[in-house]
Amino acid sequence: MDNIFIYSKDAGPIVASAIHDGHTTRDSLAPLFALNDAERLREEDPFTARWARVVPNHIVGSNSRFEADLNRSREKAVYLKPEDAWGLQVWKAELPDSEAQESYKAYDKFYEETGKFFDKLFEEYDEIVLFDIHTYNHKRDGIDTEANAAENPEVNLGTRNMNTEKWAPLVNLVIDNLRDFDFLGRKLDVRENVKFKGGYFGQWLHERYGDKICTLSIEYKKFFMEEWTGEPDHKAVAAIEDMIGNCLAPVYDYMKK
Repeated sequence: MDNIFIYSKDAGPIVASAIHDGHTTRDSLAPLFALNDAERLREEDPFTARWARVVPNHIVGSNSRFEADLNRSREKAVYLKPEDAWGLQVWKAELPDSEAQESYKAYDKFYEETGKFFDKLFEEYDEIVLFDIHTYNHKRDGIDTEANAAENPEVNLGTRNMNTEKWAPLVNLVIDNLRDFDFLGRKLDVRENVKFKGGYFGQWLHERYGDKICTLSIEYKKFFMEEWTGEPDHKAVAAIEDMIGNCLAPVYDYMKK
Protein backbone atom coordinates (compact mmCIF):
# COMPACT_ATOMS: atom_id res chain seq x y z
CA MET A 1 0.00 0.00 0.00
CA ASP A 2 2.89 2.36 0.67
CA ASN A 3 3.88 2.53 -3.01
CA ILE A 4 0.52 3.15 -4.67
CA PHE A 5 0.73 6.94 -4.36
CA ILE A 6 3.67 9.08 -5.41
CA TYR A 7 4.10 12.55 -3.95
CA SER A 8 6.70 15.11 -4.97
CA LYS A 9 6.90 18.36 -3.03
CA ASP A 10 8.91 21.26 -4.41
CA ALA A 11 8.70 25.05 -4.47
CA GLY A 12 5.67 26.93 -5.71
CA PRO A 13 1.90 27.19 -5.14
CA ILE A 14 0.90 25.00 -8.11
CA VAL A 15 0.18 21.27 -7.80
CA ALA A 16 -0.68 18.76 -10.52
CA SER A 17 -2.40 15.44 -9.91
CA ALA A 18 -2.85 12.30 -12.00
CA ILE A 19 -4.86 10.10 -9.68
CA HIS A 20 -6.12 7.71 -12.40
CA ASP A 21 -2.89 7.14 -14.33
CA GLY A 22 -2.18 3.80 -12.64
CA HIS A 23 -2.94 0.39 -14.13
CA THR A 24 -1.59 -2.08 -11.56
CA THR A 25 -3.62 -3.66 -8.76
CA ARG A 26 -2.69 -5.71 -5.73
CA ASP A 27 -2.04 -9.37 -6.50
CA SER A 28 -5.11 -10.72 -4.74
CA LEU A 29 -7.46 -8.91 -7.16
CA ALA A 30 -5.93 -10.27 -10.37
CA PRO A 31 -7.77 -13.63 -10.46
CA LEU A 32 -11.10 -11.95 -9.60
CA PHE A 33 -11.30 -9.66 -12.63
CA ALA A 34 -13.73 -10.47 -15.42
CA LEU A 35 -12.13 -7.63 -17.43
CA ASN A 36 -8.81 -8.12 -19.18
CA ASP A 37 -5.96 -5.60 -19.07
CA ALA A 38 -7.02 -3.83 -22.27
CA GLU A 39 -10.59 -3.40 -21.06
CA ARG A 40 -9.42 -1.89 -17.79
CA LEU A 41 -6.86 0.35 -19.49
CA ARG A 42 -9.57 1.83 -21.67
CA GLU A 43 -11.22 3.40 -18.62
CA GLU A 44 -7.98 4.61 -17.06
CA ASP A 45 -6.02 7.81 -17.71
CA PRO A 46 -2.76 6.83 -19.45
CA PHE A 47 -0.02 9.48 -19.85
CA THR A 48 -1.51 11.77 -17.22
CA ALA A 49 1.36 11.03 -14.81
CA ARG A 50 3.80 12.19 -17.49
CA TRP A 51 1.85 15.42 -17.88
CA ALA A 52 1.50 15.98 -14.12
CA ARG A 53 5.24 15.67 -13.60
CA VAL A 54 5.70 18.87 -15.59
CA VAL A 55 4.72 20.55 -12.31
CA PRO A 56 7.33 20.17 -9.54
CA ASN A 57 4.59 19.59 -6.93
CA HIS A 58 2.63 16.56 -8.10
CA ILE A 59 0.58 13.62 -6.92
CA VAL A 60 0.36 10.42 -8.95
CA GLY A 61 -1.82 7.41 -8.26
CA SER A 62 0.06 4.35 -9.47
CA ASN A 63 -2.72 1.79 -8.92
CA SER A 64 -5.80 1.30 -11.06
CA ARG A 65 -9.13 3.00 -10.44
CA PHE A 66 -10.55 -0.54 -10.61
CA GLU A 67 -8.98 -1.07 -7.20
CA ALA A 68 -10.28 2.21 -5.74
CA ASP A 69 -11.60 5.20 -7.64
CA LEU A 70 -10.00 8.18 -5.92
CA ASN A 71 -12.23 10.70 -7.69
CA ARG A 72 -15.42 9.38 -6.11
CA SER A 73 -16.82 9.58 -2.61
CA ARG A 74 -15.82 6.70 -0.35
CA GLU A 75 -19.12 4.83 -0.62
CA LYS A 76 -18.82 4.82 -4.43
CA ALA A 77 -15.06 4.30 -4.69
CA VAL A 78 -15.09 0.50 -5.15
CA TYR A 79 -16.88 -0.82 -8.22
CA LEU A 80 -19.21 -3.53 -6.89
CA LYS A 81 -21.74 -3.85 -9.71
CA PRO A 82 -21.83 -2.96 -13.44
CA GLU A 83 -23.70 0.31 -12.95
CA ASP A 84 -20.76 1.50 -10.84
CA ALA A 85 -18.40 1.07 -13.83
CA TRP A 86 -20.02 2.23 -17.08
CA GLY A 87 -22.03 -1.00 -17.32
CA LEU A 88 -18.93 -3.20 -17.27
CA GLN A 89 -18.91 -6.57 -15.54
CA VAL A 90 -15.75 -5.94 -13.50
CA TRP A 91 -15.70 -9.13 -11.39
CA LYS A 92 -16.21 -12.81 -12.22
CA ALA A 93 -18.34 -13.12 -9.08
CA GLU A 94 -19.33 -10.80 -6.26
CA LEU A 95 -16.25 -9.08 -4.85
CA PRO A 96 -15.49 -10.57 -1.42
CA ASP A 97 -16.00 -8.08 1.39
CA SER A 98 -12.45 -8.67 2.61
CA GLU A 99 -11.12 -7.48 -0.75
CA ALA A 100 -13.46 -4.50 -0.81
CA GLN A 101 -12.24 -3.49 2.65
CA GLU A 102 -8.62 -3.60 1.46
CA SER A 103 -9.56 -1.26 -1.38
CA TYR A 104 -11.29 1.12 1.05
CA LYS A 105 -8.11 1.11 3.15
CA ALA A 106 -6.11 2.21 0.11
CA TYR A 107 -8.67 4.96 -0.57
CA ASP A 108 -8.50 6.17 3.04
CA LYS A 109 -4.71 6.13 2.94
CA PHE A 110 -4.70 8.31 -0.16
CA TYR A 111 -6.87 10.97 1.42
CA GLU A 112 -4.94 10.85 4.70
CA GLU A 113 -1.59 11.31 2.95
CA THR A 114 -2.94 13.87 0.50
CA GLY A 115 -4.31 15.94 3.38
CA LYS A 116 -0.85 15.97 4.97
CA PHE A 117 0.70 16.94 1.62
CA PHE A 118 -1.57 19.96 1.16
CA ASP A 119 -1.40 20.95 4.83
CA LYS A 120 2.37 21.26 4.45
CA LEU A 121 2.02 23.36 1.30
CA PHE A 122 -0.45 25.66 3.02
CA GLU A 123 2.16 26.28 5.71
CA GLU A 124 4.18 27.95 2.94
CA TYR A 125 1.52 29.47 0.67
CA ASP A 126 -1.72 31.29 1.38
CA GLU A 127 -3.36 30.01 -1.81
CA ILE A 128 -2.78 27.02 -4.09
CA VAL A 129 -3.82 26.05 -7.62
CA LEU A 130 -4.39 22.41 -8.56
CA PHE A 131 -4.25 21.04 -12.10
CA ASP A 132 -6.23 17.81 -11.64
CA ILE A 133 -5.48 16.03 -14.92
CA HIS A 134 -7.74 13.35 -16.42
CA THR A 135 -8.74 11.88 -19.79
CA TYR A 136 -12.07 10.71 -21.15
CA ASN A 137 -13.39 8.35 -23.82
CA HIS A 138 -15.40 9.56 -26.81
CA LYS A 139 -15.88 6.35 -28.83
CA ARG A 140 -18.08 4.37 -26.49
CA ASP A 141 -20.16 2.94 -29.32
CA GLY A 142 -17.16 1.38 -31.08
CA ILE A 143 -13.75 2.05 -32.58
CA ASP A 144 -15.21 3.53 -35.75
CA THR A 145 -17.57 5.89 -33.93
CA GLU A 146 -17.01 9.30 -32.43
CA ALA A 147 -19.14 11.29 -30.00
CA ASN A 148 -20.71 14.60 -30.99
CA ALA A 149 -17.90 17.18 -30.93
CA ALA A 150 -20.31 19.90 -29.78
CA GLU A 151 -20.76 18.02 -26.50
CA ASN A 152 -17.22 16.64 -26.23
CA PRO A 153 -14.51 19.32 -26.33
CA GLU A 154 -10.91 18.23 -26.78
CA VAL A 155 -10.15 19.86 -23.44
CA ASN A 156 -12.83 20.26 -20.79
CA LEU A 157 -12.07 22.45 -17.78
CA GLY A 158 -14.24 21.51 -14.79
CA THR A 159 -14.46 24.39 -12.33
CA ARG A 160 -17.54 23.78 -10.17
CA ASN A 161 -15.55 22.61 -7.13
CA MET A 162 -14.38 26.04 -6.04
CA ASN A 163 -15.38 29.67 -5.58
CA THR A 164 -15.82 30.47 -9.24
CA GLU A 165 -16.37 34.17 -8.57
CA LYS A 166 -13.06 34.58 -6.76
CA TRP A 167 -11.04 32.44 -9.15
CA ALA A 168 -12.71 33.46 -12.44
CA PRO A 169 -9.78 35.64 -13.60
CA LEU A 170 -7.36 32.74 -13.18
CA VAL A 171 -9.75 30.28 -14.83
CA ASN A 172 -10.07 32.60 -17.82
CA LEU A 173 -6.30 33.01 -17.97
CA VAL A 174 -5.81 29.22 -18.10
CA ILE A 175 -8.55 28.73 -20.71
CA ASP A 176 -7.10 31.47 -22.92
CA ASN A 177 -3.62 30.00 -22.57
CA LEU A 178 -4.81 26.51 -23.53
CA ARG A 179 -6.80 27.86 -26.47
CA ASP A 180 -3.92 29.94 -27.78
CA PHE A 181 -1.36 27.13 -27.62
CA ASP A 182 0.00 26.03 -30.99
CA PHE A 183 -0.91 22.34 -30.88
CA LEU A 184 0.95 20.76 -33.79
CA GLY A 185 -0.14 23.57 -36.08
CA ARG A 186 -3.69 24.04 -34.85
CA LYS A 187 -5.68 25.24 -31.83
CA LEU A 188 -7.62 22.86 -29.60
CA ASP A 189 -11.29 23.13 -28.67
CA VAL A 190 -11.12 24.16 -24.98
CA ARG A 191 -14.32 24.77 -23.03
CA GLU A 192 -15.52 24.99 -19.45
CA ASN A 193 -17.97 22.66 -17.68
CA VAL A 194 -19.31 21.04 -20.85
CA LYS A 195 -18.56 17.33 -20.42
CA PHE A 196 -17.40 17.33 -16.79
CA LYS A 197 -17.67 19.85 -13.98
CA GLY A 198 -15.16 18.34 -11.56
CA GLY A 199 -15.07 15.21 -9.42
CA TYR A 200 -14.99 14.29 -5.76
CA PHE A 201 -11.26 14.95 -5.30
CA GLY A 202 -11.71 18.64 -6.09
CA GLN A 203 -14.85 18.77 -3.95
CA TRP A 204 -12.96 17.29 -1.00
CA LEU A 205 -10.15 19.82 -1.37
CA HIS A 206 -12.58 22.73 -1.48
CA GLU A 207 -14.43 21.43 1.58
CA ARG A 208 -11.12 21.12 3.43
CA TYR A 209 -9.46 24.39 2.35
CA GLY A 210 -12.29 26.58 1.13
CA ASP A 211 -11.52 29.55 -1.10
CA LYS A 212 -7.79 29.14 -0.56
CA ILE A 213 -7.59 26.49 -3.30
CA CYS A 214 -8.42 26.70 -6.98
CA THR A 215 -9.18 23.20 -8.28
CA LEU A 216 -9.06 22.94 -12.08
CA SER A 217 -10.20 19.55 -13.36
CA ILE A 218 -8.55 19.31 -16.78
CA GLU A 219 -10.05 16.52 -18.90
CA TYR A 220 -8.38 15.66 -22.23
CA LYS A 221 -10.55 13.77 -24.69
CA LYS A 222 -8.60 10.74 -25.94
CA PHE A 223 -7.90 12.25 -29.34
CA PHE A 224 -4.20 11.75 -28.54
CA MET A 225 -4.56 7.96 -28.70
CA GLU A 226 -6.80 5.19 -29.98
CA GLU A 227 -8.86 4.46 -26.90
CA TRP A 228 -9.90 0.96 -28.04
CA THR A 229 -6.35 -0.32 -28.62
CA GLY A 230 -4.34 1.92 -26.30
CA GLU A 231 -2.06 2.99 -29.15
CA PRO A 232 -0.79 6.55 -28.53
CA ASP A 233 -0.04 9.34 -30.96
CA HIS A 234 3.37 10.11 -29.47
CA LYS A 235 3.58 13.59 -30.99
CA ALA A 236 0.19 14.51 -29.53
CA VAL A 237 1.13 13.11 -26.10
CA ALA A 238 4.31 15.21 -26.10
CA ALA A 239 2.39 18.28 -27.29
CA ILE A 240 -0.04 18.00 -24.37
CA GLU A 241 2.95 17.85 -22.02
CA ASP A 242 4.23 21.09 -23.58
CA MET A 243 0.75 22.60 -23.43
CA ILE A 244 0.50 22.09 -19.68
CA GLY A 245 4.03 23.33 -19.15
CA ASN A 246 3.18 26.47 -21.12
CA CYS A 247 0.49 27.31 -18.55
CA LEU A 248 2.82 27.41 -15.59
CA ALA A 249 4.58 30.76 -16.01
CA PRO A 250 1.39 32.84 -16.40
CA VAL A 251 -0.24 31.04 -13.47
CA TYR A 252 2.85 31.60 -11.29
CA ASP A 253 2.82 35.28 -12.27
CA TYR A 254 -0.86 35.56 -11.38
CA MET A 255 -0.32 33.93 -7.99
CA LYS A 256 2.53 36.32 -7.17
CA LYS A 257 0.10 39.21 -7.44
